[in-house]
Amino acid sequence: MPEVLLEARNLTKRFGGLAAVNGVSLDLWRGRIHAVIGPNGAGKSTLSNLLAGDLPPTSGDVRLGGSDITSWSPERVSRAGLGRSYQKTNVFLPFTVWENVRLAAQSRAPHAAHWLHRATNFIATNVLAERALELCGLEGRRNAVAGTISHGEQRQLEIAMALATMPQVLLLDEPLAGMGVAEAERMVALLLRIKPDHAILLVEHDMDAVFALSDHLTVMVNGQVIASARPETVRADAGVQAAYLGEELQEYHHG
Repeated sequence: MPEVLLEARNLTKRFGGLAAVNGVSLDLWRGRIHAVIGPNGAGKSTLSNLLAGDLPPTSGDVRLGGSDITSWSPERVSRAGLGRSYQKTNVFLPFTVWENVRLAAQSRAPHAAHWLHRATNFIATNVLAERALELCGLEGRRNAVAGTISHGEQRQLEIAMALATMPQVLLLDEPLAGMGVAEAERMVALLLRIKPDHAILLVEHDMDAVFALSDHLTVMVNGQVIASARPETVRADAGVQAAYLGEELQEYHHG
């Protein structure tokens, strides 16, 4: 049976008089992709930051695997099984692809690596890194310097780094941003490949990808949820079309 891995209830984040996120509730299920869409400034990235512990909520709570993580640090949340990627690619550009993924895997070692030992000698860490590279289709790029690979490959690398930390829940912030058609297709294939073993929150502007990938779709405007249902239900919602999707959604629907 599918299981809920992350629950958020009535999450609110206020900055002074502005409610960047206002009373948002959602569930993330293993084996499902929950997409969140909305115009710039809708509160999507703030929501991700609240779920990951990067921001404390003004009110509301978050549970991960049954534990209340609302007040936990980002590091503790990560160790409990939540991985994420950011709107801006966040990799170590001077390091190789392999070194980036191995460093991420190393963060899950039960004790600190001894500084006199070669990193390549830590077998469990290397197994995690190899698996993440394989899942993301980067085995052939393992020795490439991260700063020299394409934008799409850097986004794949960022997800590989997240996977190397053994998460159950993944928060992905615009993983297809700035990609060409071929790169976007590879990313969609990657997300479908990792979907069965993870609960995924996908913040994304690419409507083709959203409707191809998502099992549930939440629309945010001005910090609030205006619709949350199966994608086909949201697509047909006149209120959603008027508030956000408009002609872009109509073109997708008829295309």
